[in-house]
Amino acid sequence: MEILTAEGLSKTYAGSRGLVHALDHVDLDIPKGRLFGFLGRNGAGKTTFIKIASTLLLPTDGTISLFGEDVVRHPNRVRGRIAVVPQEGRPFYHLTPLEHVREYLIVRGASTETATSRAEEMVDAMGLRPYASEPSYRLSGGLQQRTLVAMILATQAEFLFLDEPTIGMDPFARRQVWEVIRQAVRAGSTVLLTTHYLDEAEQLTEELAVVEGGRILYRGTPDALKLRVGREVRLQFEGSVTREELEPFGEVYVDRERITVLTTRDRVPELTQLALGRRSPINVGPVTLEEAFLALVGRSIEEDSPIP
Repeated sequence: MEILTAEGLSKTYAGSRGLVHALDHVDLDIPKGRLFGFLGRNGAGKTTFIKIASTLLLPTDGTISLFGEDVVRHPNRVRGRIAVVPQEGRPFYHLTPLEHVREYLIVRGASTETATSRAEEMVDAMGLRPYASEPSYRLSGGLQQRTLVAMILATQAEFLFLDEPTIGMDPFARRQVWEVIRQAVRAGSTVLLTTHYLDEAEQLTEELAVVEGGRILYRGTPDALKLRVGREVRLQFEGSVTREELEPFGEVYVDRERITVLTTRDRVPELTQLALGRRSPINVGPVTLEEAFLALVGRSIEEDSPIP
């Protein structure tokens, strides 16, 4: 059963060089109870989609519905059943993490008793207990972000929009948040997740879509996307090895000072000898979602889309 359905969804606005198609006739459906990833570079259209789906922005064309309700025509029928971690969110300056979660739940209609109990549980689950009574201005950026995510996950909303939820967090904190997100899905929530951490998408999502230039290029599982690469091994070089030398071995991508080649297992010994001969640091491993994204889009997810 699809809980979200978008058909021909478009958003156009005026840019310095003419019309910008932030979304270009996007068709997408997300089944109930799914942890769905939405991947793309900055400017690809992810946040625009989330803003429209969560009733914060009007589309130029097309339709989108949640729970069978048109979000443009009947936004108030949807808002009480969703919660959003916005990419640009900021906590209140003087409120503590515990106060943030409790007061947000009360604003959404929870009783004081329920809000207090749920806030206590979420502060513990998110590893915020040592900072529960600290005002936000004393917290690091990562702890402030954890507070925002705690507010949203504590709602137990039917549909959760998580736009870059773990940005600025250290690896341990990210994994702690991952488990709370998984618990939310097990409890019945549907999640739409955007992230620039492709290991996060690989670990969390059951299904994903890749968007580029306002259009969906791929929709399927992370494993199926990796299989599309048609290569087994990823080797990354830093130093004196050139792109031209690596191109005969497979698909080559240059990201800043790092060169990645996707190849087959039988070519690894030869490439290793090349790296040793040039005294170039080399990293060898299986093809990851990051390489699959590079192969599909042609650019790193860290590289911003151009602004017209």
